[in-house]
Amino acid sequence: MEVRSIELLHLEMQLVEPFETSFGSTDTRRVLLVRVEERGGEEGWGEVVAGEGPWYSYETYEIAVHIIKHYLAPWILAAGDVRASDAYRLMSRVRGHNMAKAGLEMALWDLEARLEGKPLYKYLGGVKRRIPAGVSIGIKKSVEDLLRVVSHRVEEGYVRVKLKIKPGWDVDIVQRVRDEFPDVPLQVDANAAYTLRDLQVMLKLDELGLLMIEQPLHYEDLADHAVLARKLRTPICLDESIRGLHDAKAAYLLEAAEIINLKPSRVGGYGPSLSIHDFCSLTGLGLWVGGMLESGVGRGHLVALATLPQMTYPNDISASSRYWERDIVEPPWELKAGCLEAPERPGIGVEIDEEALKRYLRKRERVGEG
Repeated sequence: MEVRSIELLHLEMQLVEPFETSFGSTDTRRVLLVRVEERGGEEGWGEVVAGEGPWYSYETYEIAVHIIKHYLAPWILAAGDVRASDAYRLMSRVRGHNMAKAGLEMALWDLEARLEGKPLYKYLGGVKRRIPAGVSIGIKKSVEDLLRVVSHRVEEGYVRVKLKIKPGWDVDIVQRVRDEFPDVPLQVDANAAYTLRDLQVMLKLDELGLLMIEQPLHYEDLADHAVLARKLRTPICLDESIRGLHDAKAAYLLEAAEIINLKPSRVGGYGPSLSIHDFCSLTGLGLWVGGMLESGVGRGHLVALATLPQMTYPNDISASSRYWERDIVEPPWELKAGCLEAPERPGIGVEIDEEALKRYLRKRERVGEG
């Protein structure tokens, strides 16, 4: 396919409730959409999940815009006939900046699947149309607030609950939730907030029957995770530490984790995600898809990825209503019997809600034309 134009759409969307992690609290999300169009007029959509500050990653919203406008988009437009599977390689001259790469690369996959008339999940090799949906619950003002939210999400049908934790909001809080909901699959996510000096906290969490402890230690420190993993029965899951296939291989060899939270935007898109998926399938590492407060566009890409056969745990892919009063896609993503369903329509399977898009849109810019 030959890409004719690439556009960036700058949106501002209000979350239905603030979302707090060990990094801080978010109540408004600046959403960056990527729209690619080929010569015949068909279009594909992607989403750049970089935040406003360098907390989860060094990538920020403004940096991602700069990288796409001045490097990635011109290269894709100059490539002529390009396949989505080649896009990551074409952009590899830029080191890092995976979120910027992923937004553009995943839009190309959506476009190519639409041109082929195939649902994106099938185009990627997905086999599981119904996706078990877990829910991630941020840090609350009180344990009572947290218990109310957990109760509400369980009643909605989410099949697994993940609690964000940080020093001072950990063992006692998780114990209360476990006492109130003894049969609910439960895991915790520290977003790298602890060190090995907090071993006693980890050992206490180890007694609470958790599915996994996600990213407890520094995002660059696979060695310390390997030390911790040898002291716990609860599996360790890595998120921020896995920036690509090389990190997944190192984590496996060091026995630093048994599970990987695969976020396609963190690793650079579908190309690297498929490589990590295949490696996990080969080695037996557990795998599931995590989210980054995406709009319905990014959520559609997560759903497609989560249909791959090695996804062995419930995914952090919630319904549209979990985050947005009104999403920007039609139909919005809905939870049905604890699952999201991959659409059978071409591409990501949902269309842009133009009225909602106008409501949130702050700027629209064409970054290149071939």
